[in-house]
Amino acid sequence: MASITFKENPVTLLGEEVKVGDQAPDFKVLANDLSEVTLNDYNGYVKLISVVPSLDTGVCDQQTRRFNEEADKLDNVKVLTVSMDLPFAQKRWCGAAGVENVDTLSDHREGDFGKKYGVLIEELRLLARSVFVIDSNDKVTHVEYVSEATNHPDYESAINAAARAE
Repeated sequence: MASITFKENPVTLLGEEVKVGDQAPDFKVLANDLSEVTLNDYNGYVKLISVVPSLDTGVCDQQTRRFNEEADKLDNVKVLTVSMDLPFAQKRWCGAAGVENVDTLSDHREGDFGKKYGVLIEELRLLARSVFVIDSNDKVTHVEYVSEATNHPDYESAINAAARAE
């Protein structure tokens, strides 16, 4: 299991760690309009899934904005940001930030994504910062569990992995 810290304190991640080469686990989260969204809703696309603790923090804000900027440059790639933020808060944040190229998805109801991807922080009920790239056949091609949740992910590695995936 991935070992991470949050503000330099060790935390417990619930669920199974996802590895490169795995079939991507299906998940159920909520869109900003409260409709259910699953992995199958993105069939045929490469998925770059950016996971953040909360859009209302500096690093999460920057991470989502960065992937929003890159999304237009990637062919056949859907960029998803998953957090425990309420769908209403995600919608408000996107409007205020001018983020239009990223689908923000909420895992607040069941923590289903967090458990299936091994990123649900038991002590905080937040998701650990991480990035997953899943090809159009739903195979995982890139995984990064950021070791300190307040640090940035390796943007270039994720973007390059998404650009290479088919």
